[in-house]
Amino acid sequence: MAEILITIPEGLSERLDKALALAAPEQAALSRSRLAKLIAEGAVLGPSGPVTDGKARAETGDYRVRIGAPEPLEAQPEPIPLAVAYEDAELIVVDKPAGMVVHPAPGAPSGTLVNALLAHCAGSLSGIGGAARPGIVHRIDKETSGLLVVAKTDRAHQGLARQFADHTARRRYLAIAHGMIDPADARLRGLPGVGFEPGGVLRIATLIGRHPGDRQRQAVSFQNGRHAVTRARVVETFGTPPAAMLVECRLETGRTHQIRVHMAHAGLGLVGDPVYGGNRRASARALGADAAAAVAAFPRQALHAAELGFEHPVSGQTLTFASPLPADMAGLLATLRKAAD
Repeated sequence: MAEILITIPEGLSERLDKALALAAPEQAALSRSRLAKLIAEGAVLGPSGPVTDGKARAETGDYRVRIGAPEPLEAQPEPIPLAVAYEDAELIVVDKPAGMVVHPAPGAPSGTLVNALLAHCAGSLSGIGGAARPGIVHRIDKETSGLLVVAKTDRAHQGLARQFADHTARRRYLAIAHGMIDPADARLRGLPGVGFEPGGVLRIATLIGRHPGDRQRQAVSFQNGRHAVTRARVVETFGTPPAAMLVECRLETGRTHQIRVHMAHAGLGLVGDPVYGGNRRASARALGADAAAAVAAFPRQALHAAELGFEHPVSGQTLTFASPLPADMAGLLATLRKAAD
């Protein structure tokens, strides 16, 4: 049995199950419905003692949630090849290809990373996250490529989840985006939650929560949601004037669709993003016809989890892994660079 600590901050005046869901570390994968069930089962200890009513008003302070054995897993092992960057008895680091869903869902019951891991690890995966996502400490979107770490034991899961919750895990993404980050841009400087740090680093700090009109999307908010901070730095620009860029994004927090939502908020949507990219078209005048056409035809959000670093949760060793750009993003960059010659 594992225990997860959730701290309800001051001012979060919500019913208990909702407040715990909002304050829970995202890596713990605790939905509101699962928390309500745990509360009803007497598995939650609040600042004033055990709690059993999920509809009661939440108190400020620490809540300890006991997580028992996971429910039987419906997902089946599938012999799907994996690109393994590192593996030991406690954890595995995988370089996920674009197009692979991380864990089973109603629209993707098979062919997922979890299905592949169940086969690769022969049942040795942490169950702390619940039956639907064994071992999954964090995730990346289906059409995002790159590195993620998966726990094979509960102690590794707890140690890794703590690092992600404390924002000590290091994540660097590479993206190809529309527009240009310019510290002199009055429009950028005037956006709420947007500012600049030394070296021309764009800092975006907002709340991110469910879109009020579409539960499949996330949205920037300044009233409801989870605190989210993204930093973005230009690596290379393309076009005259600059109309696209290769950008490095570093996550301080790890919210669902965070980079995509924050870059769209800044008016710098990712190339190929069908959800947050809007209807922005690449300028043929600025980039050239071939490059503009390549940008328009890119079939997914141009986002890659290029670097992942953390302390090994058992040995304490500092581990850092890097993944080269996948062929589709590298090819788009080659086309953009060729047009600039």
